[in-house]
Amino acid sequence: MDVVRIRTIADVIHSEGFRRLPKPLRRVAAGAVIKNPFAGRYVEDLSELYETGAALGKAAIVGMNGELEQAAALLHPSLGAPLREAVGGGRAIIPSAKKRGGPGTTIDVPLHHKDEMYVRSHFDAMTFNIDDAPAPDEIVVIVAVTDGGRPHARVGGLQLSNMKSDDGPK
Repeated sequence: MDVVRIRTIADVIHSEGFRRLPKPLRRVAAGAVIKNPFAGRYVEDLSELYETGAALGKAAIVGMNGELEQAAALLHPSLGAPLREAVGGGRAIIPSAKKRGGPGTTIDVPLHHKDEMYVRSHFDAMTFNIDDAPAPDEIVVIVAVTDGGRPHARVGGLQLSNMKSDDGPK
């Protein structure tokens, strides 16, 4: 993996919707710009990207000389176990997003509850971009985490307080 740069965003929300939060909500995203080893050519076997994805992210923006399947190879085969270990567990699916774009392309990195994908208060996203990446031969790989759901969530659905140990992935 040839890392070009890393960008980290820390977002601490104290107030939302005209009300203070009982405790600040922390959301963090980190993105690595890496060289795309397959830029500009079709490659049948993308397994070289699997291990890289295990180390990096849950969203990806592939440069214009890449393809969406290269982003998928970074996100899907090997990401789950290392991310679950980093966040102390997690039985729910890990939502992801991928797109192709040029420098400055934004992506909304999906956020969910780590153990139960149906806890509606945690359906959210964090927007990420790097002004001068990805170049045509680069991929931006992003991971985002939070320590809570949306501020003042009140649209119903399964509540965190009502979650049972068997409410994991369905």
